[in-house]
Parts: sequence; structure tokens; C-alpha cells
Amino acid sequence: MSINLNKIPNTPGVYKFFSNHKIIYIGKAKDLKKRVSSYFGKSFKDRKTSQIKFLTDKIETFTTKNEVEALLLEQTLIKENKPKFNILLRDDKTYPYIYFSSDHDFPGVYLKRTKKAVDTNYFGPFVSSEAVKKSIKEIQKIYKVRNCSDTTFANRTRPCIEYQMKRCSAPCVNKIKKVDYFEDISGAQSFLSSSDNKIIQRLTKDIDIAVSTLDFEKAAEIRDRLKRLNLLKEEQSVVTFAMDVDIFSVHSELNYVGISIIVVRRGKIRGTKTHLIKQAHFENLDDVYQSAIVNFYDNQIDIPKKILCTNSLTCNELLEDMFSTKYKKKVRIIHSPNKSIRPIFNLCKLNAKQVIQNHISKKDKYSFAINELGNYLGMKNINRIEGFDVSHFAGDNAVASCVVFSKNGAQKNNYRLFNIPKGLSGNDISSLEHVIKRRIKYYLDPDIKPDVILIDGGKNQLKFVNLVIKNSHHKDIKVISIVKGHNRIRATETIISQDGILDLDKHSKAFLILQEIRDESHRFAMKAQRNKKRRRTKKSELDYIAGIGEVLKSRLLKKFKSIKKIKNASMEELMTVDGINERIAKLVIKELK
Repeated sequence: MSINLNKIPNTPGVYKFFSNHKIIYIGKAKDLKKRVSSYFGKSFKDRKTSQIKFLTDKIETFTTKNEVEALLLEQTLIKENKPKFNILLRDDKTYPYIYFSSDHDFPGVYLKRTKKAVDTNYFGPFVSSEAVKKSIKEIQKIYKVRNCSDTTFANRTRPCIEYQMKRCSAPCVNKIKKVDYFEDISGAQSFLSSSDNKIIQRLTKDIDIAVSTLDFEKAAEIRDRLKRLNLLKEEQSVVTFAMDVDIFSVHSELNYVGISIIVVRRGKIRGTKTHLIKQAHFENLDDVYQSAIVNFYDNQIDIPKKILCTNSLTCNELLEDMFSTKYKKKVRIIHSPNKSIRPIFNLCKLNAKQVIQNHISKKDKYSFAINELGNYLGMKNINRIEGFDVSHFAGDNAVASCVVFSKNGAQKNNYRLFNIPKGLSGNDISSLEHVIKRRIKYYLDPDIKPDVILIDGGKNQLKFVNLVIKNSHHKDIKVISIVKGHNRIRATETIISQDGILDLDKHSKAFLILQEIRDESHRFAMKAQRNKKRRRTKKSELDYIAGIGEVLKSRLLKKFKSIKKIKNASMEELMTVDGINERIAKLVIKELK
């Protein structure tokens, strides 16, 4: 299909590329006609760009007033449509905050998620919940502020383990006066909002005041608090500057993009975040930084005055104008770190590279292991392995699992579960035979058909599974079994096939991946079996009353809260529930009483 580029205006805006009525790429441009024409006016070495050019059969453009509006619209449309060739950053809809409960005589400190925290009792946002939990622990070590729920607080009769560990002053059992506790709360909030040096100066002054008034006990307590704060400061000595800054780093390698973000507030690392983008299309690093920055601050209100990017960008002015337009805030985009920030600057660059290396290493691990297994089995190429296991409890609630592994590792989206008929439950051989017969129906699809099937069992299980495969249209599938060793000790297992025992090195990657597949199929089956058992044991007395379905059962429990209260209810009270008439009310009373 020919595409008419002449109608595209020379204005800022957003463009959409379609293929078979589906959006495959969204971009923005200062000059729409110039940018869109560049895709079709020359050949690209970049495979992704060539793909976009080849697949596109329709183009739509939207004009905006300026490039800033184009940038904001582009990111909104990418989130809504999730085009195949765009950089997609999955992020939390809300960020975690540290929250002090002001509606209690003895406030607690908690992790809380919210989109817009405007209350003065909120501190954040933090990049991750782990960063919040770490900060709360720091607060408790220094200021002994409680972290328990109000319900737990109200029902305490003696101090908990947090008091024994000197992380709480036990206000629940009156171990501290209200006025003293509020001083600790105020100190904890200052700890989050002020620099360490200011807090140290304040505590030093408080020690002098306590000594001058001969309150040596209080002076000793403040001294201990100061000591813990200095120790904490030493632990965080990687950051020596008292400023707010967010650092972004992008690294491209092979067909991957690694993004690292480090958030620093008042000289403390508040958290880190990384993204790995597989085979993403982007014109240049500017595109990646724009996506990362716009997405990161989409739900934030705590935006620093400086954002440090580890690469030089040409879009500095565009991003700064975006902050002015959207957030009414002046933000500088900088690239050159000063001496104090350079260590963390380098750390951010390293993280961006490492997120790719970690993925590649993991991918290589499975690729090597599967290729090695192919050598042992005499197979030129193994692309897919399926592992099966059967789980039951004394013959009941039997289920079977099917896990899938490729050269990229576990393919969890392709995992499957099978319920075992009651007549076969408890018979592992018959159950396994039944499952393979059911699964084999899907092997007509070449994307599903495995090259190797791994079962957890001995010669008998292997014999019957091989027989099923032999009588099917998939005789080329290799079936192997992993047999438990003496006393189930790891690395003593035996791998057998139709041809006999496979002499696998117990330390080889091939042997280890077979162990991993066996363990994963067992875990998946056990989890499903336990869930199945739990669902069945959850049946209440209401489940055995004819005429009481899930809807009425739910309404009764919502109204009366428990089976005991339903038993004690009168017929008139039961009939207040929507759907319960006199006949059903009498039936409930009869069956329960």
C-alpha cells in the first residue's frame, strides 16, 4: 500500500504508524513531515526501523501547538495503546511514602501508597517499598517509634519484641509519657526532612541542656541516639552532599536497553529503580531519556530542582519546558556531576549496564545448558522442554503440572495444570499417562510441541509415557525421566531414557537444568494441590443446604458475619436478607439447628 507523505504538515505533533489496523509505533516530532519522511526516504541498518517501514500501511498525525505538547501527548498515547515497537516502561501507579498516623495519641510510622500525598504527615515518595522499610527501621533504631497496628496497640498487655530490641519505647503499656513520645515523633520527622548535620547539631545542643539541668538520664539517652545516628551516617557515607537530585542513566547493548534511576533526597539515597527493555526501537538516546523521565514523574509530586543524566542530551530545553508546562516547576537537566556526586553518578551508570548483563548472563545460562543436554541426547537442536509432575494428598485432590523451559529459561505464561479424575487419583502411573494423553492433543501446534519431555519417576512411569508418545503422531519427542537418588539426596539422581541410563556429569549445566525443571514442576503441582485442598475445606454448613447458592451464602455472611450468628438469628431477622423468603428461612433454621 502506498503512503502519501505530501499531506503531512510541517508542524509539531504526534504520528501513528499502523499495520493491519493496529498501531505499531507512536512518535513525536518538531516537524512532522520531516520526521515521518525520514522513515521512507532511505534505508536503515537498524532492523527495527526497517521492520516499521516494511509493516506500516497507514499513518495518522496529530498537530500540537509546540514540541512540549507533542511529548506529553506521545507518552499518553504510548501508555494507552502499548505499540509493539515503542519503549514501554512498566511502573507503579502509586509510589510508597512514610506516613505518621496523626489520629492517635501515640502515632505510628508506616508504609503507605498514594498518588498524591499532600498531608504533612507524608514523607516521600520513595522509589521502592524496600527503601521505605529500610528508612522505617532506621527511624525505629534512633527514635523508638512504634510500627504496630492500632488494633495490636490497643490489645497489648506487655511490651513486644520490638521493645526488647530497643526499637520501640512501648507506649502501648505506658513505658513512655505522651509528651516525650511526641518529641520522638518530631525528631523522626526531622530526621526525614533535615540533613544529618543539622540533626547532629540539635542533639548535641540537647545533651548540653540536659547536663546543665542535671538530667543525666536524658543526656545519656540523647547520647545513645546521637551514637546510632553517627553509625548510620557512616553506613551511608557513599553520599556526602546535602542536596536533592534524581540521576538517570541509559545503556544500550545488543538489542537491549538498560535504564537506571537513583533518587537522592537531602544527601541520602532514597532508592533505586531499573528497567530492561528488550529489542526496543528508538531513534536516539534522547527518546529513551524522554520516556524514562516523563514516565517516572507521571505520578510524583516530589520533583527535585536538578535532574542528572549520565549522557549528554540535545533535548534538555524540551524536558525543562515540559516540567514548567506540566508541573509549573523550574527543573534543570544537567550532565556534569561535581566531585561529591560523582561516586553515585558512576554507580548509576554501572547499574544501567548491569541490568543488561544480568539478563544476558541468565539467557546464556539456559542456552548453554540446553545445548549441552542436546549433546548428551544426540539431538541437534532443543528449543522447548516440558516437565510433568503429579501431586496428591493421600490420593485426594490430585493435580498434575506442566512447566515449560526454553533457551530463555522458564516460560511461566505457558505453564498448565490438569485435574486428575477421582478414579485415577493416587495412581501416579495412570495419572501421568492420562495427563500426557490430554496434553498431546495440543502438540499439533509447532509452537507448543516440545522437543523433550521430562517426568519425575522411575522406569515404569517412563515406559507408559513412551508408549503414549509411540502411539501418537509425535514419535520424534524424546522422553526422559529423573529418578530420585538414595534418601532423596540431591546430585544422586539418575537420568534415564528409553535407551537406558544417561551418563550425565552431576556438575554439568545439563544435569542442573534437569534438576531445576523437576523442582519447578514439583513446586507448581504442590502449590496447585494445596490450593485445591484449601478450597474444598473452606466449605461451610451453608454449602450443604439445598436452595442456598453462592449469592445467598455471601449475603447471609455479609449480614451476620459468622455461621454462629446465623444459627442464633430468628426467622424474621433472616428474612431481612435480600432473596431470603419464609421457606428458605425455615430451611436454614432447620438445617443449622
